[in-house]
Amino acid sequence: MAKIKVGIVGLGLMGGSLSLALKKHSKDYYFIGLDHNEEHCSQALKLGLVDEITTSLETLKTCDIIFLTIPVDGIIAVAKQLGSLPSKCTVIDLGSTKEKISLSIPSEIRHNFVAAHPMTGTEKFGPTAAVEDLYTDKVVVLCDMKKSGKYQGKVAKKLFSDIGMNIVCMGAKEHDRHAAFISHMPHALSYALANSVIKQEDSESIIALAGGGFKDMSRIAKSSPNMWEDIFKQNKSNVLEAIQTYQSELKKCQKMIENEEWDTLNVWMREANTLHDILD
Repeated sequence: MAKIKVGIVGLGLMGGSLSLALKKHSKDYYFIGLDHNEEHCSQALKLGLVDEITTSLETLKTCDIIFLTIPVDGIIAVAKQLGSLPSKCTVIDLGSTKEKISLSIPSEIRHNFVAAHPMTGTEKFGPTAAVEDLYTDKVVVLCDMKKSGKYQGKVAKKLFSDIGMNIVCMGAKEHDRHAAFISHMPHALSYALANSVIKQEDSESIIALAGGGFKDMSRIAKSSPNMWEDIFKQNKSNVLEAIQTYQSELKKCQKMIENEEWDTLNVWMREANTLHDILD
C-alpha cells in the first residue's frame, strides 16, 4: 500500500508536533518538509520529524496533504505561489487568524484549502520544541467550510480526529473576533506585563520575588515576536477592541482601589471568578 505523502511548510513547533502526532497514529505517512531556515531543516531531519527536505513548492504539489504551519502572512504568500493543484490535494493552513487567509486564497484552488486553527501551542518554537501530544484533547476550529471541497473537508476532519482533537466549525470572521479576546489579547497583555516589570525592577528582585502567578502570566511573552507581529497585523481591529475592553475593566479596578470601594471591588472579582465555572 502506497504511503500518504504529507508536505509540511514550516518545521517549527506546530509542524513538527503535527508530524510526531501523525507518526504516533499511523506508519502510513511519508513526510516532506520545507523551511527557509536551513538549521530547522537539518534539525527536523535529525529528529525524524520529516523523511526528506525540499526547497521546491513543485515537489510539495505531489503530496496528498500539504500543511502550512508558518506565520499568517507567509501562508497567504505560499497560497498565491502554489498555482494549480490536483483535484484531491488537501491544503490545510494552521494560521491563528482566518478571515484574511480565507479571502486571499486564489479562487481556482479554494476548494483544495481547509482553513484551520488548532487552539494549542507553547511559548517555545523551532523543531526542538515539537512534542507528540501538543494536539491531544485540544480544540481545532475549521472555518468557512462551505468554501472547502467535500473531499478536503473529510480528509481534514479525519486527520484532526485521528490525532485526538475536538472539532469546532465557524465562520472565519466570527473566529477572528473570538480569538482576539481569548488568544490574541492575552499575548499582548503578557508582552506588556513583561516590559512593565523589566523597566521597573532589577533582575535580582525579579528572580527573588517572581512566583507562580507572575511566571504563568508572563510565560507567553517568550512567544515568537515575528509570528505575533503578523497575527496582530492581520487581526488589528479585533485585537484593538479586545485591548480597549480590557483597559476599561482595568480602569474600573483602578478607580475602586483609589476610592477604597472594597465591597464593590470584591463583587467585581467574584464576577471574574465565574469564568472558571465555564472553563472547569
